[in-house]
Amino acid sequence: MSRLNELRMIARVAQMYFVEGQRQRDIAERLQISQASISRMLKKAHEEGMIRTTVISPSGTYAELESALRSKFNLREAIVVECTEDREGAIMTRIGEAAAHFLEMTLQKGEIIGVSSWSETILKMVDAIHPVKSGKVERVVQTLGGIGDPTVQIHANQLTTRLAKLTHSEAHLLNTPGVVQSHEAKLVLLNDNYVRETMDFFDKITLAIVGIGAIAPSNMLARSGNVFSSRELVEIKEAGGVGDISLRFFDAEGGLVKTPLNDRVIGMTLEELSRVDRVVALAGGQFKTLAIQGALRTGIIDLLITDKFTAERLITSGAEQGSVN
Repeated sequence: MSRLNELRMIARVAQMYFVEGQRQRDIAERLQISQASISRMLKKAHEEGMIRTTVISPSGTYAELESALRSKFNLREAIVVECTEDREGAIMTRIGEAAAHFLEMTLQKGEIIGVSSWSETILKMVDAIHPVKSGKVERVVQTLGGIGDPTVQIHANQLTTRLAKLTHSEAHLLNTPGVVQSHEAKLVLLNDNYVRETMDFFDKITLAIVGIGAIAPSNMLARSGNVFSSRELVEIKEAGGVGDISLRFFDAEGGLVKTPLNDRVIGMTLEELSRVDRVVALAGGQFKTLAIQGALRTGIIDLLITDKFTAERLITSGAEQGSVN
């Protein structure tokens, strides 16, 4: 009976502390027991399995989907955002807002951020971010050529320059097209000192923020002119391509799709991206699910920020190919 009496007292102390919200000092005074004994009994309550911790996720959050994504794709983290409709514009806005909050909360001192051009979702992130305390970020580096149609180019440059301003850091623009006409043209541009200076920072990037594209380019990318021809896109598809990260294509199993078109892209390669400590991908939408699935299987992405509809499709592997970006 002595053990039962001991357990009864432990259970009462645990109830007073965890259920009634009383402080250890108040419990000690009420029961005329030392505070050290109260502390020991609370520890014993854990050891005896009397305490079960339950976390109730707030409405509009999706802990189970996030856990399933982490498990299925071996992600370091996953963020699933609430969205009332499975529609491109709404999804991009919600993902951008979540990415902005994540960035504000997790930036480390001395961070060097790499951002990909021509992503409307990343642009939404930049629009939503608040100024960050000076000193946390050293540089913001553009990781895909940002020259294109002038009416769209301003948005690509804004990804880098505005993010640098908001983080009180130095911007490094990649002042070339993302896609050039030939490998020879690429070699000429790579000899430019300013281009070389920016690309030299690729292996120093500590946090890369990327979008994921389907085979058909997004509206923003298509308008920029940094795209392959319809015939070349068919070639990529025939080689097994399902999507891209910064115009570097991969197949459904995450393998790199190697075609001569790679030699015309100026920007980070998937191999270089794989060496970055933290790679955050922002992507969602019905027609990009297959591309996102392939991207996650590359093993490059550490954190995915997506919407609840896409997360559900990824978990059930119900993927469809299309053109939303």
